[in-house]
Amino acid sequence: MDAVKRVIDHAERRCKEKGSRLTEKRRLALSLLVKSSKALSAYELVEAFKTELGETLPAMSMYRILEFLIAEDLVHKLSSTNKYVACENICSEHTHAESQFLICGQCQKVKEISINRSLMESIKENVNDTGFHLVSSQLEMNCICEECMKKS
Repeated sequence: MDAVKRVIDHAERRCKEKGSRLTEKRRLALSLLVKSSKALSAYELVEAFKTELGETLPAMSMYRILEFLIAEDLVHKLSSTNKYVACENICSEHTHAESQFLICGQCQKVKEISINRSLMESIKENVNDTGFHLVSSQLEMNCICEECMKKS
């Protein structure tokens, strides 16, 4: 079984367990994100639907699909770029940890890593000490990947 099919099958089981449904269009959108090494915008996904699947999908439908996938912890939205990536932990039986996203500024490749819980608690305490309240603990770091580093 190929890796994408394994991820999609696992996502379907997770949705069923939660009482939700991974429809064909949701499955296809998730597949496109799983296959991509880069974050994709809703409009890029709409275009990929048209190019790869020969199917026209309105942007609003794609946004609803993405909202569902985010709510099911299958996809993450990168606020800094307004793009989306598949969760790298779909196949693990995890309680969704705090994620940090490493984003290559040259090729736009994205890597998701987990943040040490004690480090995240320290950050939250520092934020609270300043009189601010953390709205999202998702961190997005501007980086350069090994491949782009070798090219420079």
